Amino acid sequence: MIGELLVQGGTVVDPTGTRRADILVVDGVVAAVGEAISAPAGARVLDAGGCLVAPGLVDLHAHLRQPGMEEAETLESGSRAAALGGYTAVVAMPNTDPPVDCASVVRDVLELAATACCDVHPAGAITQGRAGTRLAPMAEMAALGVRLFTDDGAGVQDSGVMRRALEYASGLGVTLAQHCEDAGLAAGAHLHEGAWSSWLGIPGMPAEAEELMLARDLALCRLTGAAMHFLHLSTAGSVALVRSAKAGGLRVTAEAAPHHFTLTAACAASYDSVFKVNPPLRDDADVQAVKAGLGDGTLDAIATDHAPHPQEAKEAPFDQAPPGMLGLETALSLALAELQLPVEEVLALLSWGPAAIAGLEHEHGGPLTEGRPANACVIDPSASWVVEPERLASRSRNTPYAGRRLTGRVRHTLLRGEPVVVDGEAQR
Repeated sequence: MIGELLVQGGTVVDPTGTRRADILVVDGVVAAVGEAISAPAGARVLDAGGCLVAPGLVDLHAHLRQPGMEEAETLESGSRAAALGGYTAVVAMPNTDPPVDCASVVRDVLELAATACCDVHPAGAITQGRAGTRLAPMAEMAALGVRLFTDDGAGVQDSGVMRRALEYASGLGVTLAQHCEDAGLAAGAHLHEGAWSSWLGIPGMPAEAEELMLARDLALCRLTGAAMHFLHLSTAGSVALVRSAKAGGLRVTAEAAPHHFTLTAACAASYDSVFKVNPPLRDDADVQAVKAGLGDGTLDAIATDHAPHPQEAKEAPFDQAPPGMLGLETALSLALAELQLPVEEVLALLSWGPAAIAGLEHEHGGPLTEGRPANACVIDPSASWVVEPERLASRSRNTPYAGRRLTGRVRHTLLRGEPVVVDGEAQR
């Protein structure tokens, strides 16, 4: 048993509001919330003075690379990075080797995750081998607790297959998440199609490659009545499409990644492939549209799209390097700094919003009240720090924010009452 622990001196921010309160945790569960709680004899005390105490963050979209790509990341290293970033739950994408497209691989991931620093919930593939042709056995994976299904890294190109998948998912009570990319328009692209791709001579991906598939799938949601989640939207047109769909009553949600509201295609001017990501970094107008979408509720969540790669792979020429960036340890700080939203709204986008989409709200992201699992993070909003790639927990170093000074950092993280991060240091 974990025993007793007191989080003392903080300001609690959760879906019920903001208030000054201490939190007493007994055996992994919140036992009391209130002002000036006295620490029981023998209880561990975590100082939260000057800090915010929030439900643990939930990432809808992380690549933890295991099985098969352990040179880039493992569930152990990725979950440690997540905990340092304030996350108590992460949805791990299925584009591993082998892909998570059957019950046996789901079981393998769950077994590997048993000792992780945060809860790891594998997403299942929509189609076998993520090949886009034959539906994966979603019912078998759902029986093991999988609630989100995606072929992330590839959009399901066949409209008929996607329709059948939506109908199947509706019957199972699970959610499909789409990587919106028309393969024909995106073929051979490595950067956003626009002024910078022309200037640099790098083949570009038009915004329409994302928006056409998004528009198709919104139409399929209307046809089937199914709910759907859209991954890492990056263009002004996509934000507008989702806004219109929600106004029309469709049951859809959408996320944006921090790099799509903090960086633009201009960052690739040096041909540094650390800035290569999929979907690509876009233009200033797209960045502003994504920020607006996060601010007005069009976009429901911030998801990291944490995508580690070995250094030698990212040192390849721009057109040969794999796309992807680290994100788990920097997402909170970037959101606090760049979005200029009240902290309650930022935390909603990082915690209870994504928890609801992933079906994890009973354990993560909910109010810090008596009887709830003690999954929480303590955030020092005034802490200033510099991103140093070699000090990040990931096995990889491909962060586009190297050398950048950020404000706001996680001080402590609790996973079911166990301090997995204390004073900014991982405990596992």
